[in-house]
Amino acid sequence: MDQLFLLIVLALGGSAVAGSVRVVSQGNEALVERLGSYNKKLEPGLNFVIPFIDKTVYQGTIREKVLDIPPQKCITRDNVGIEVDAVVYWRIVDMEKAWYKVENLQSAMVNLVLTQIRSEMGQLELDQTFTARSQINELLLRDLDIATDPWGVKVTRVELRDIIPSQAVRESMELQMSAERRRRAAILNSEGEREAAVNSARGKAEAQILDAEARQKSVILQAEAEQKAIVLKAQAERQQQVLKAQAIAESAEIIAQKIDSNSTASAALEVLLALGYLDMGSTIGKSDSSKVMFIDPRSIPATLEGIRSIVSDSPQSAVNGQSAGF
Repeated sequence: MDQLFLLIVLALGGSAVAGSVRVVSQGNEALVERLGSYNKKLEPGLNFVIPFIDKTVYQGTIREKVLDIPPQKCITRDNVGIEVDAVVYWRIVDMEKAWYKVENLQSAMVNLVLTQIRSEMGQLELDQTFTARSQINELLLRDLDIATDPWGVKVTRVELRDIIPSQAVRESMELQMSAERRRRAAILNSEGEREAAVNSARGKAEAQILDAEARQKSVILQAEAEQKAIVLKAQAERQQQVLKAQAIAESAEIIAQKIDSNSTASAALEVLLALGYLDMGSTIGKSDSSKVMFIDPRSIPATLEGIRSIVSDSPQSAVNGQSAGF
Protein backbone atom coordinates (compact mmCIF):
# COMPACT_ATOMS: atom_id res chain seq x y z
CA MET A 1 0.00 0.00 0.00
CA ASP A 2 2.84 2.37 0.85
CA GLN A 3 4.57 1.54 -2.42
CA LEU A 4 1.42 2.36 -4.39
CA PHE A 5 1.11 5.70 -2.62
CA LEU A 6 4.78 6.45 -3.34
CA LEU A 7 4.29 5.67 -7.01
CA ILE A 8 1.29 7.98 -7.13
CA VAL A 9 3.27 10.78 -5.49
CA LEU A 10 6.19 10.27 -7.86
CA ALA A 11 3.88 10.29 -10.86
CA LEU A 12 2.17 13.46 -9.74
CA GLY A 13 5.52 15.09 -9.00
CA GLY A 14 6.92 14.13 -12.41
CA SER A 15 3.81 15.42 -14.12
CA ALA A 16 4.05 18.67 -12.19
CA VAL A 17 7.71 19.11 -13.12
CA ALA A 18 6.96 18.34 -16.75
CA GLY A 19 4.03 20.74 -16.73
CA SER A 20 6.16 23.56 -15.34
CA VAL A 21 8.60 23.57 -18.31
CA ARG A 22 7.77 25.43 -21.53
CA VAL A 23 10.08 25.53 -24.55
CA VAL A 24 9.40 28.30 -27.09
CA SER A 25 11.01 28.10 -30.55
CA GLN A 26 13.03 30.94 -32.06
CA GLY A 27 10.78 33.52 -33.78
CA ASN A 28 7.78 32.62 -31.62
CA GLU A 29 6.26 33.95 -28.44
CA ALA A 30 3.67 32.57 -26.02
CA LEU A 31 1.15 34.14 -23.66
CA VAL A 32 0.53 32.71 -20.17
CA GLU A 33 -2.58 33.28 -18.05
CA ARG A 34 -2.69 32.68 -14.30
CA LEU A 35 -6.07 31.82 -12.94
CA GLY A 36 -7.80 33.27 -16.03
CA SER A 37 -5.91 36.62 -16.26
CA TYR A 38 -2.88 37.58 -18.31
CA ASN A 39 0.34 36.95 -16.44
CA LYS A 40 3.37 37.08 -18.69
CA LYS A 41 4.86 36.49 -22.14
CA LEU A 42 7.25 33.61 -22.77
CA GLU A 43 10.33 34.44 -24.84
CA PRO A 44 12.10 31.96 -27.17
CA GLY A 45 14.00 29.31 -25.16
CA LEU A 46 13.37 27.50 -21.87
CA ASN A 47 10.63 28.94 -19.60
CA PHE A 48 9.04 27.78 -16.33
CA VAL A 49 5.42 28.10 -15.22
CA ILE A 50 3.44 26.96 -12.21
CA PRO A 51 1.65 23.71 -12.96
CA PHE A 52 -2.13 23.64 -12.77
CA ILE A 53 -2.16 27.43 -12.15
CA ASP A 54 -0.46 28.94 -15.21
CA LYS A 55 -1.88 28.19 -18.62
CA THR A 56 -0.40 28.88 -22.07
CA VAL A 57 -3.33 30.39 -23.96
CA TYR A 58 -1.61 31.42 -27.22
CA GLN A 59 1.61 30.77 -29.02
CA GLY A 60 2.38 32.40 -32.38
CA THR A 61 5.16 33.71 -34.61
CA ILE A 62 6.47 37.24 -34.65
CA ARG A 63 8.03 36.77 -38.09
CA GLU A 64 6.68 38.64 -41.10
CA LYS A 65 3.69 37.02 -42.74
CA VAL A 66 1.92 37.39 -46.07
CA LEU A 67 -1.80 38.09 -46.25
CA ASP A 68 -3.38 37.29 -49.60
CA ILE A 69 -6.37 39.56 -50.30
CA PRO A 70 -8.94 38.00 -52.68
CA PRO A 71 -10.31 39.99 -55.67
CA GLN A 72 -12.71 42.70 -54.58
CA LYS A 73 -15.21 44.58 -56.74
CA CYS A 74 -14.80 48.34 -56.56
CA ILE A 75 -16.38 51.38 -58.20
CA THR A 76 -14.14 54.21 -59.36
CA ARG A 77 -15.00 57.89 -59.19
CA ASP A 78 -16.19 57.83 -62.83
CA ASN A 79 -18.55 54.90 -62.05
CA VAL A 80 -16.51 52.11 -63.66
CA GLY A 81 -16.58 48.67 -62.10
CA ILE A 82 -13.22 46.98 -61.50
CA GLU A 83 -11.82 44.03 -59.56
CA VAL A 84 -8.77 44.54 -57.39
CA ASP A 85 -6.68 42.09 -55.41
CA ALA A 86 -3.65 42.76 -53.26
CA VAL A 87 -1.03 41.25 -51.02
CA VAL A 88 -0.12 42.58 -47.57
CA TYR A 89 3.11 41.95 -45.64
CA TRP A 90 2.73 42.25 -41.88
CA ARG A 91 4.04 40.99 -38.56
CA ILE A 92 3.05 41.00 -34.88
CA VAL A 93 5.06 43.41 -32.75
CA ASP A 94 2.97 43.10 -29.57
CA MET A 95 1.67 39.55 -28.95
CA GLU A 96 -0.50 40.64 -26.00
CA LYS A 97 -2.44 43.22 -28.08
CA ALA A 98 -2.75 40.86 -31.04
CA TRP A 99 -4.45 38.26 -28.78
CA TYR A 100 -6.54 40.38 -26.45
CA LYS A 101 -7.51 43.43 -28.59
CA VAL A 102 -9.09 41.55 -31.52
CA GLU A 103 -10.76 38.17 -31.63
CA ASN A 104 -9.72 36.99 -35.11
CA LEU A 105 -6.70 38.97 -36.21
CA GLN A 106 -6.34 37.64 -39.76
CA SER A 107 -10.04 38.02 -40.59
CA ALA A 108 -9.99 41.55 -39.21
CA MET A 109 -6.91 42.33 -41.34
CA VAL A 110 -8.60 41.06 -44.52
CA ASN A 111 -11.76 43.08 -43.96
CA LEU A 112 -9.78 46.18 -43.10
CA VAL A 113 -7.65 45.91 -46.26
CA LEU A 114 -10.73 45.38 -48.46
CA THR A 115 -12.42 48.41 -46.95
CA GLN A 116 -9.35 50.59 -47.50
CA ILE A 117 -8.98 49.39 -51.10
CA ARG A 118 -12.61 50.23 -51.89
CA SER A 119 -12.19 53.64 -50.27
CA GLU A 120 -9.02 54.52 -52.20
CA MET A 121 -10.35 53.26 -55.55
CA GLY A 122 -13.54 55.27 -55.11
CA GLN A 123 -11.49 58.46 -55.02
CA LEU A 124 -9.73 57.82 -58.36
CA GLU A 125 -10.81 57.65 -61.97
CA LEU A 126 -10.16 54.56 -64.05
CA ASP A 127 -7.09 55.89 -65.83
CA GLN A 128 -5.55 56.99 -62.52
CA THR A 129 -5.83 53.50 -61.06
CA PHE A 130 -3.33 52.25 -63.66
CA THR A 131 -0.89 55.16 -63.57
CA ALA A 132 -0.92 55.90 -59.82
CA ARG A 133 -0.44 52.37 -58.48
CA SER A 134 2.64 53.23 -56.43
CA GLN A 135 0.82 56.18 -54.81
CA ILE A 136 -2.13 53.91 -53.99
CA ASN A 137 0.21 51.40 -52.37
CA GLU A 138 1.75 54.11 -50.20
CA LEU A 139 -1.67 55.41 -49.12
CA LEU A 140 -2.88 51.91 -48.25
CA LEU A 141 0.30 51.20 -46.29
CA ARG A 142 -0.06 54.40 -44.26
CA ASP A 143 -3.75 53.90 -43.51
CA LEU A 144 -3.43 50.20 -42.64
CA ASP A 145 -0.41 50.79 -40.43
CA ILE A 146 -2.33 53.40 -38.44
CA ALA A 147 -5.48 51.25 -38.24
CA THR A 148 -3.67 48.08 -37.07
CA ASP A 149 -1.42 49.75 -34.51
CA PRO A 150 -3.93 49.11 -31.63
CA TRP A 151 -3.80 45.42 -32.51
CA GLY A 152 -0.03 45.24 -32.03
CA VAL A 153 0.49 44.71 -35.77
CA LYS A 154 3.03 46.39 -38.07
CA VAL A 155 2.13 46.51 -41.78
CA THR A 156 5.40 46.64 -43.71
CA ARG A 157 4.24 46.60 -47.31
CA VAL A 158 1.09 46.67 -49.46
CA GLU A 159 1.04 45.80 -53.16
CA LEU A 160 -1.88 45.87 -55.58
CA ARG A 161 -1.48 42.89 -57.88
CA ASP A 162 -4.25 43.09 -60.49
CA ILE A 163 -6.69 45.80 -61.48
CA ILE A 164 -9.18 44.21 -63.87
CA PRO A 165 -11.97 46.29 -65.46
CA SER A 166 -15.18 44.69 -66.70
CA GLN A 167 -15.41 43.11 -70.15
CA ALA A 168 -17.27 46.08 -71.66
CA VAL A 169 -14.74 48.51 -70.25
CA ARG A 170 -11.84 46.43 -71.60
CA GLU A 171 -13.38 46.43 -75.06
CA SER A 172 -13.86 50.20 -74.90
CA MET A 173 -10.26 50.62 -73.74
CA GLU A 174 -9.02 48.47 -76.62
CA LEU A 175 -10.96 50.59 -79.11
CA GLN A 176 -9.60 53.73 -77.49
CA MET A 177 -6.04 52.44 -77.62
CA SER A 178 -6.48 51.40 -81.25
CA ALA A 179 -7.74 54.88 -82.13
CA GLU A 180 -4.89 56.44 -80.17
CA ARG A 181 -2.33 54.32 -82.01
CA ARG A 182 -3.82 55.29 -85.37
CA ARG A 183 -3.74 58.94 -84.35
CA ARG A 184 -0.11 58.68 -83.30
CA ALA A 185 0.75 56.90 -86.53
CA ALA A 186 -0.93 59.65 -88.56
CA ILE A 187 0.91 62.32 -86.58
CA LEU A 188 4.25 60.58 -87.02
CA ASN A 189 3.56 60.14 -90.74
CA SER A 190 2.68 63.81 -91.18
CA GLU A 191 5.71 64.87 -89.16
CA GLY A 192 7.90 62.65 -91.31
CA GLU A 193 6.48 64.15 -94.49
CA ARG A 194 6.91 67.66 -93.10
CA GLU A 195 10.52 67.00 -92.14
CA ALA A 196 11.18 65.47 -95.56
CA ALA A 197 9.68 68.53 -97.28
CA VAL A 198 11.68 70.87 -95.04
CA ASN A 199 14.89 68.96 -95.69
CA SER A 200 14.21 68.95 -99.44
CA ALA A 201 13.52 72.70 -99.49
CA ARG A 202 16.56 73.32 -97.32
CA GLY A 203 18.68 71.22 -99.64
CA LYS A 204 17.42 73.10 -102.71
CA ALA A 205 18.05 76.44 -101.02
CA GLU A 206 21.56 75.44 -100.04
CA ALA A 207 22.20 74.15 -103.56
CA GLN A 208 20.99 77.45 -105.04
CA ILE A 209 23.16 79.40 -102.62
CA LEU A 210 26.20 77.29 -103.46
CA ASP A 211 25.47 77.66 -107.19
CA ALA A 212 25.11 81.44 -106.83
CA GLU A 213 28.35 81.62 -104.84
CA ALA A 214 30.10 79.52 -107.47
CA ARG A 215 28.82 81.78 -110.27
CA GLN A 216 29.85 84.85 -108.30
CA LYS A 217 33.34 83.48 -107.76
CA SER A 218 33.52 82.54 -111.44
CA VAL A 219 32.52 86.06 -112.52
CA ILE A 220 35.02 87.57 -110.08
CA LEU A 221 37.80 85.30 -111.30
CA GLN A 222 36.91 86.01 -114.93
CA ALA A 223 36.88 89.77 -114.26
CA GLU A 224 40.21 89.53 -112.47
CA ALA A 225 41.63 87.51 -115.36
CA GLU A 226 40.36 90.05 -117.91
CA GLN A 227 41.74 92.90 -115.82
CA LYS A 228 45.12 91.20 -115.62
CA ALA A 229 45.00 90.53 -119.36
CA ILE A 230 44.19 94.20 -120.07
CA VAL A 231 47.00 95.32 -117.75
CA LEU A 232 49.45 92.92 -119.34
CA LYS A 233 48.34 93.97 -122.83
CA ALA A 234 48.69 97.66 -121.94
CA GLN A 235 52.11 96.99 -120.46
CA ALA A 236 53.11 95.09 -123.59
CA GLU A 237 51.84 97.86 -125.88
CA ARG A 238 53.58 100.47 -123.75
CA GLN A 239 56.79 98.50 -123.83
CA GLN A 240 56.36 98.05 -127.59
CA GLN A 241 55.80 101.79 -128.06
CA VAL A 242 58.83 102.53 -125.90
CA LEU A 243 60.94 100.13 -127.91
CA LYS A 244 59.54 101.56 -131.16
CA ALA A 245 60.24 105.11 -129.99
CA GLN A 246 63.74 104.08 -129.01
CA ALA A 247 64.19 102.47 -132.42
CA ILE A 248 62.90 105.60 -134.17
CA ALA A 249 65.16 107.77 -132.08
CA GLU A 250 68.15 105.58 -132.84
CA SER A 251 67.28 105.49 -136.55
CA ALA A 252 66.79 109.26 -136.60
CA GLU A 253 70.13 109.67 -134.93
CA ILE A 254 71.76 107.36 -137.49
CA ILE A 255 70.06 109.23 -140.37
CA ALA A 256 71.14 112.58 -138.97
CA GLN A 257 74.70 111.31 -138.76
CA LYS A 258 74.51 110.09 -142.36
CA ILE A 259 73.09 113.41 -143.54
CA ASP A 260 75.95 115.23 -141.88
CA SER A 261 78.45 112.94 -143.49
CA ASN A 262 76.81 112.59 -146.93
CA SER A 263 75.12 115.41 -148.89
CA THR A 264 73.11 113.02 -151.06
CA ALA A 265 71.48 111.32 -148.07
CA SER A 266 68.76 114.00 -147.87
CA ALA A 267 67.17 112.75 -151.10
CA ALA A 268 67.08 109.23 -149.74
CA LEU A 269 65.49 110.60 -146.57
CA GLU A 270 62.77 112.22 -148.64
CA VAL A 271 61.98 108.90 -150.26
CA LEU A 272 61.90 107.12 -146.92
CA LEU A 273 59.51 109.67 -145.46
CA ALA A 274 57.24 109.38 -148.47
CA LEU A 275 57.21 105.61 -148.12
CA GLY A 276 56.46 106.00 -144.45
CA TYR A 277 53.53 108.23 -145.29
CA LEU A 278 52.15 105.62 -147.63
CA ASP A 279 52.72 102.91 -145.03
CA MET A 280 50.83 105.02 -142.46
CA GLY A 281 47.84 105.15 -144.80
CA SER A 282 47.90 101.39 -145.17
CA THR A 283 47.99 101.00 -141.38
CA ILE A 284 45.08 103.38 -140.92
CA GLY A 285 43.08 101.40 -143.46
CA LYS A 286 43.54 98.20 -141.41
CA SER A 287 42.25 99.78 -138.19
CA ASP A 288 38.68 98.96 -136.96
CA SER A 289 37.89 102.65 -136.40
CA SER A 290 39.66 103.87 -139.55
CA LYS A 291 38.27 106.22 -142.12
CA VAL A 292 38.77 105.79 -145.89
CA MET A 293 41.27 108.07 -147.53
CA PHE A 294 40.82 108.73 -151.25
CA ILE A 295 43.97 109.87 -153.06
CA ASP A 296 44.05 110.66 -156.71
CA PRO A 297 46.87 108.67 -158.31
CA ARG A 298 47.68 111.69 -160.44
CA SER A 299 48.24 113.76 -157.33
CA ILE A 300 50.70 111.33 -155.79
CA PRO A 301 53.75 112.98 -157.46
CA ALA A 302 52.59 116.39 -156.27
CA THR A 303 52.01 114.96 -152.80
CA LEU A 304 55.44 113.40 -152.76
CA GLU A 305 56.94 116.70 -153.97
CA GLY A 306 55.23 118.52 -151.11
CA ILE A 307 56.45 116.01 -148.64
CA ARG A 308 59.91 116.24 -150.13
CA SER A 309 59.91 120.00 -149.76
CA ILE A 310 58.81 119.72 -146.17
CA VAL A 311 61.42 117.08 -145.48
CA SER A 312 64.13 119.07 -147.27
CA ASP A 313 63.40 122.04 -145.03
CA SER A 314 63.34 119.97 -141.94
CA PRO A 315 66.80 118.44 -142.24
CA GLN A 316 68.23 121.85 -143.14
CA SER A 317 66.65 123.31 -140.05
CA ALA A 318 67.93 120.43 -138.03
CA VAL A 319 71.41 120.92 -139.49
CA ASN A 320 71.31 124.63 -138.85
CA GLY A 321 70.13 123.94 -135.32
CA GLN A 322 72.98 121.54 -134.79
CA SER A 323 75.44 124.00 -136.33
CA ALA A 324 74.13 126.74 -134.03
CA GLY A 325 74.45 124.39 -131.18
CA PHE A 326 78.04 123.70 -132.04
